[in-house]
Amino acid sequence: MYLIVGLGNPGAQYAHTRHNVGFDVIDALARKLGVTVGRAKSDALIGETFVDGQKVILALPQTYMNLSGQAVSALASWYKIPHENLLVIYDDIDLPPGTVRIRPNGSAGTHNGMRSIVGELNAEDFPRIRVGVGERRPGYELADWVLGHYVTPEEQQTASAAYEQAAEGALCFIREGIESAMCKYNTRKQKKPKGNDAEGERE
Repeated sequence: MYLIVGLGNPGAQYAHTRHNVGFDVIDALARKLGVTVGRAKSDALIGETFVDGQKVILALPQTYMNLSGQAVSALASWYKIPHENLLVIYDDIDLPPGTVRIRPNGSAGTHNGMRSIVGELNAEDFPRIRVGVGERRPGYELADWVLGHYVTPEEQQTASAAYEQAAEGALCFIREGIESAMCKYNTRKQKKPKGNDAEGERE
């Protein structure tokens, strides 16, 4: 059984902001799986389905970002989800816009939602997908940046492509495991050109 959690804030004013990356990736994943995420449970909206015979719960915490751990901990406990089968999807200001990073574990960093989850679970040994939203631009406070919407068509296109990539990565994680998901769906880091031969590599 798998629990796939997207982090964000509930409410129309926060919809499709940079901080709601997790919600948007879960929406993309739900479309791929043909499941509705709308049933209230443990301070979250959930949808249940099966992927290759494995039960999968998609979840959107409704506690607001800073208390995400309350919902995640309650759901993980109710469904008896081992940490290795809990996948958390969220935004990262330290990654360039549109970048996708899948990892099997790690610290919470500066992300308040992840800090809440790590604190409630008292553990860091669960997989996660980070989607880059870029550093705040000059003139922006951090809160205004992450709670802001994408403005240009180019920004929106970059974000949408990253959400699809992250959703595919989550599916691969369920079907093939974290190592395969990392290999196939981590965004390629471009090497500096050497002569006429420039290649990318998986990071």
